[in-house]
Amino acid sequence: MSTTTALNTTSLSACSLRLLRMAGFVSNFDRFCIAPMLVLIGSQLGVAFSTVVLAASTYYLCYGLMQPVWGLASDRMGRVRVMRVSLAGAAVAALCSALATGATALIVTRAVAGACFAASIAASLTYVGDTVPAEVRQRPLSELMTAFALGTSVATVVAGALAHYVSWRLVFALPGLLAAYLAVALRRLPEPEREPSGSLLAPIAVVMRSRWQWYVMAVALLEGAVLLGFLTYLAPALEDRGVPTALAGAVAALYGAGSMAAAQMVKRLVGQWKPPVIILVGGIQMAVAYAVAAASLSVPALVVTALLLGGGWSFMHSTIQSWATTLAPAARATGVAMFGVALYVGSALASTFAAQAAERHAYRGLFLLAAVLTIPLTATAAAGRARYDDAHSRQSSRQAS
Repeated sequence: MSTTTALNTTSLSACSLRLLRMAGFVSNFDRFCIAPMLVLIGSQLGVAFSTVVLAASTYYLCYGLMQPVWGLASDRMGRVRVMRVSLAGAAVAALCSALATGATALIVTRAVAGACFAASIAASLTYVGDTVPAEVRQRPLSELMTAFALGTSVATVVAGALAHYVSWRLVFALPGLLAAYLAVALRRLPEPEREPSGSLLAPIAVVMRSRWQWYVMAVALLEGAVLLGFLTYLAPALEDRGVPTALAGAVAALYGAGSMAAAQMVKRLVGQWKPPVIILVGGIQMAVAYAVAAASLSVPALVVTALLLGGGWSFMHSTIQSWATTLAPAARATGVAMFGVALYVGSALASTFAAQAAERHAYRGLFLLAAVLTIPLTATAAAGRARYDDAHSRQSSRQAS
């Protein structure tokens, strides 16, 4: 029996899960805090909205591109060590973001912060993959999703309020301080045993040989574009209509509330509903959410949009994410990292593509496009997962006989 298999027979301790949730929380806090502040930062720095959007899109791009780097390091050096090192770097970058005096400095420091915070969520997911059996893995993953959603929700509420009433600089300082604390606190997290990784690039070769890995990465690319890329513009769409930054941030934060509520439902449905059905339900929520936003940009309409997008994320993304952790057990961190690359590159491309349309105030058109793109995303993800489950079942039957 391999060391990984042996470890998977044990359960994840409450203390370990709490630390993983905190690491994911602060990562999502930092990643989502800028969206409700884009208009305000642009005004205070005296630069165009599209220039400030670069601080968000370069963050997402670096967040995605660093996934395989951290994944390889995690497979070779260990999950916990990588999280601690990356969080220390993230703390410095986030605090430097708070001190940025111009758009260029802000863009650079946000890019470095994105590159460093990129390790936390992927390493947390990999840690669960190392320590929890596949058949029940989506339950602790849903717990992580709840923490991730809470980070998103708190970030958008706190960012909007603090930026409006105090300063946007304080918003960037908060995750920096939390990251510094976690870089020390995570020393209490036990390092899971793992398969030897061989040469430095061996995990990449293992992952890239899987045709399902490529399929799931393609799904993640589209998912990142459809959900994360267009989600960035919920708060700016409200601010464009004269809604105060604090209120716009609070509305966008309901995405996190919807995700947290849906995550609890998903935990109960695991084992009762098949994964393709859970994906389908999530996709329907996302399509309806964007259709509502395309029809009306009023506060009540975008409240519904934010809640439904959060629900769709928990149903669809947690299922696809759980799928990604099963594809390459011998190089799990690298496999999850490559999944993250596709997800966040899709997000960065979509947010950058949409920036000019947003600058023309064409928010309804953006949300209509997102609603349309949700259809092929849902169909591809659900059909692929059904085929994967069927192939896996047939393979298990042949091995048993």
